[in-house]
Amino acid sequence: MSYKIQLENITKRFPGVTANDHIHISVEKGEIHTLAGENGAGKSTLMNILFGLYQPTEGQIYIDGKPEVFHSSKDSIRCGIGMVHQHFMLVPRLTVTENIIAGKEPGNRISIDRHKAAKEIQELSDLYGMRIDPYKKVADLTVTEQQRVEILKVLYRRAEILIFDEPTAVLTPQEIDEFCEILLKLKEKGKTILFISHKLAEVFRISDNITVIRLGKVVGTRKVSETTPEEITQMMVGRSVDLNRRERPAFKGEAVLELEGVEYKKNKEPKKLDNISFAVHAGEILGIAGIDGNGQHELARIICGLAAPTKGQVKYHGRDISGESIRSRKDSGIACIPEDRHLEGLVLDYSIENNLILGQHHLPKFKRSKFVMDHRKIRQNGLELKERFDIRCPGTDVTASTLSGGNQQKIIIAREVMANPDLLIAIQPTRGLDVGAEEFVHQALYDQRNSKKAVILISFELDEILAISDRIMVLHKGQIAGIVDAEHTTREQLGAMMLGLGDKNEGGETA
Repeated sequence: MSYKIQLENITKRFPGVTANDHIHISVEKGEIHTLAGENGAGKSTLMNILFGLYQPTEGQIYIDGKPEVFHSSKDSIRCGIGMVHQHFMLVPRLTVTENIIAGKEPGNRISIDRHKAAKEIQELSDLYGMRIDPYKKVADLTVTEQQRVEILKVLYRRAEILIFDEPTAVLTPQEIDEFCEILLKLKEKGKTILFISHKLAEVFRISDNITVIRLGKVVGTRKVSETTPEEITQMMVGRSVDLNRRERPAFKGEAVLELEGVEYKKNKEPKKLDNISFAVHAGEILGIAGIDGNGQHELARIICGLAAPTKGQVKYHGRDISGESIRSRKDSGIACIPEDRHLEGLVLDYSIENNLILGQHHLPKFKRSKFVMDHRKIRQNGLELKERFDIRCPGTDVTASTLSGGNQQKIIIAREVMANPDLLIAIQPTRGLDVGAEEFVHQALYDQRNSKKAVILISFELDEILAISDRIMVLHKGQIAGIVDAEHTTREQLGAMMLGLGDKNEGGETA
């Protein structure tokens, strides 16, 4: 049998670590082939080798049966390979067309034929159902539209092999559905797709074959029609994983956080939050659901102190904290796992041990004197949290940028949980994580709840919201569509409320 792609004996060694260990993978033309595995298993490294960003220490790449050596991405692009990265590589101030044709401009040395390029891009967009305006500036596009620009950029360069590295990590469930349809259209047109994903629901929906990589080695390849999510999960993490709803002790203490009539708007824009009133109690997880852009972002910022309400009060243990600083809130027991771990959760160039004290560096336990840090205690704290939270790293002195997404998230969770907060806010805490890391995050939230702390979970993943919440509050157009008992609510009921169609009294509670 002739294959479109063959990776034979691919090995990649970095100082102190073997990222890929004698990997063999074969992919047929026109198939969607998924690479699954835990964060740090070596999937992205392997795809970076195929795209020419890394060179293998050993092994050979074959495209259409012909051996190829890629010294850079230019070589792989010439060979018909395109890669859509998790973090987009677009220039916001340029138009869609200008971003797509960069480096491959039609016309001559004197003038670029942008009209011709825009016409071709519009045709590609229509062919694959992407609905992109080639004249629009990238800065004015949604995340989903930006991703489609990246796909169009690859198609414009006549790629026959498309690599997608965690493409749905930044998408909402509705956007994921649209993205899967695009991939199936690409397959229908004969494109060969390599797909890295942790989300097994989408993997099983669109894939033909799944190859599982663990600790840099291929565990096995399975046809989707001949396997189950449970088997793939077992292969990925080496054990069974339970993300279903668990029994939990019933406890509901005093109100830790209360919002009363909170509104928020900027300048002349419409209200982002309108008359928001609710409470979260000690010993419960309050899930907050809603389609992206319905006020979740603003609500989290107001609770954490990053923004002040235009109207209304935020009360913590009965005290109005609406005007208090972020540090004051943190010191009084409010912790946050932010949505963007790179932008808001970590300083990537700092060591793991220094990231583990961010926001706490002013505390006496980490200082020798008023102006001198106690590096021995900082190191000791780092080593203790590394063991307790299973942060997989060579040492706590290495930079956070060298770790996988799951281990970076563990740094943030360890830091925030060890501050012993009375209120923990977790915003999209499992975005981009594999099932093993996802289970770890869920357990950390359960532990807080069972320690009689209050937890707010903001997530676009309905299965996650339903699985670990005690109550669920749904936001629609900046208002509370309802607050319901999670155990007696279905996905369909939540979906209706997210669209503004539900009953505020559904589930026996009101906002």
